Amino acid sequence: MSRGIASGIVTMSLCLLIQVSPAYAGNDSLLVLFWNLENFFDWRDSGAGDSDREFSSFGERRWTKGRFYTKCNAVAKALLWTGSRCGRMPDVVGFAEVENGFVLNSILKSTALRKYGYEAVHYDSPDPRGIDVALVYRREIFKKISARPVRVSGSPVFNGNAGALRGTASFLTRDILYVALKHFQSGETWHFLVNHHPSKFGGEEVSAPKRKAAMNIMVSVCDSIFSSSADGAPKIVSMGDFNDTPDSPLFEYDESFLVNMADCLHDQGKGTIRYQGKRELIDMFIVSPPVADDSEMEIPDIPFLTVPDTAHSGEKPFRTYSGPRYIGGVSDHWPILLKIKIALSGDIGIFER
Repeated sequence: MSRGIASGIVTMSLCLLIQVSPAYAGNDSLLVLFWNLENFFDWRDSGAGDSDREFSSFGERRWTKGRFYTKCNAVAKALLWTGSRCGRMPDVVGFAEVENGFVLNSILKSTALRKYGYEAVHYDSPDPRGIDVALVYRREIFKKISARPVRVSGSPVFNGNAGALRGTASFLTRDILYVALKHFQSGETWHFLVNHHPSKFGGEEVSAPKRKAAMNIMVSVCDSIFSSSADGAPKIVSMGDFNDTPDSPLFEYDESFLVNMADCLHDQGKGTIRYQGKRELIDMFIVSPPVADDSEMEIPDIPFLTVPDTAHSGEKPFRTYSGPRYIGGVSDHWPILLKIKIALSGDIGIFER
């Protein structure tokens, strides 16, 4: 049976005990982080739309240059905290809800992250709010082979052995970002996809078909990667904000060529957002079996990204704004982290760069 759009993701029971381990601190490991940065616009009104105007120095949010760079430093601090805790900096980071390349370069170049050699991959997408997904990677760990935006709203954008893939829904949303990276030490090619699927705005009946279309495109891209893989076992990490929990029917497919690493955490009641006093897990890593076999996912407990939930018991993510009021946090999402053990080749090393 072909792994086409009708193919899918089996959410396997990978209930691993998540803990910090030196096993993920050496050169035989990778750390991948994903984080929805919630409306990370620059402070300039470039005339791109209502959101661009709202998040500007003279807009409704009074989003100033100082507040912008405060958020840049907070994002960097979270990555540095992760690096300190795990024994290595994240090797690959996927972001959602960034406005443009200027925002990405400000995070990487105007903060302490400039010391770690991160390179950004970003394309402008047709999202009406003007927000995109992006990926950054460490140049000393990976070399970029290829990258392209994958259009969800209907244009042919991904060409592989399976041919051009087309979206079918007549709506505009964020592109899916596809990036192929070669790992210097192992010599392997890793395929990364960064997703931010349509929200539930307008209700389930209106929004679910849009998320279904985005999911179909994502699965189709993965299918093309499988089809072009020499050994049939490619290294795929698809990450993002899927705006649905793992128990959604959108994640129920027939074949098992992708694994949802968030399934176990969802069963444990863990989440990346807090809605009406309840945690919901909508940010996930969906990976190919060779990656799943040597990986574990966690929601890192970064203390300065959490505040008490005064409306309900417990805690919630520390947002940049509470309604229209600036409170100085980062996002309404907690980040997620994937720890991966890798096999190194003895004859491929730094001299291959």
